[in-house]
Amino acid sequence: MRALAIVHQPDAGPGVFADAMRSRGVELDRWLIAEEPAPADPFSYDAVLTFGGAMHADQEAEHPWLADEKALLAELTRQGIPLLGMCLGSQLVAEAAGGSAHRASEPEIGWHEVELTPEAADDPIMHGLAQRFDAFQWHSYEATLPPGATALAASPVCLQAFRLEGPAWGIQFHAEVSTADAEHWIDDYRSDPDAVRIGLDPAALRERTRASIAEWNDLGRALCGRFMDAIRA
Repeated sequence: MRALAIVHQPDAGPGVFADAMRSRGVELDRWLIAEEPAPADPFSYDAVLTFGGAMHADQEAEHPWLADEKALLAELTRQGIPLLGMCLGSQLVAEAAGGSAHRASEPEIGWHEVELTPEAADDPIMHGLAQRFDAFQWHSYEATLPPGATALAASPVCLQAFRLEGPAWGIQFHAEVSTADAEHWIDDYRSDPDAVRIGLDPAALRERTRASIAEWNDLGRALCGRFMDAIRA
């Protein structure tokens, strides 16, 4: 099995999802979309995953490749190639499927509670999660539910997970984030104007993250593993 990871910046890649894929013998190609040419045939992969980034889904003027990625994701969905988007990637999948992405009522940066919908109980990748859990998040935008999609999870602020027929999933929280990347984001929090505006306490977030990240990484590997197992099935 071959999978493609669309990466928007070097410190926001597949993280612990790479561990889950490696353990299942999946060949993973990384594409740093802002800097590298597209793969010769992105439609030849068994699955495509698209990850987060500091840019926003509506910043096509600053990042012209966003429009190209949305077109690619729309075609992947049309062709039924399994797709998984995380954070920014989730918003791009939603837009590609006819939904929208816009600024949320407030940022979610740090650990925030997520609750599953009843439909998540039968979902191939979400069914292994607790009904309520704290998730590591870092976003200021949210996605609307695309037409025909099924909502799988939400927080008090926004939609947190959805499934499209195809199959394709969007997940707003960072199940993939590695310990190293989380530490780097916290170190660099001042580069995010929203983190500064809400008065993020980096010491408190670092303490909470160090206490929770090992268990969170286990959750992320298991979630990605279920995605890969669902494709094989």
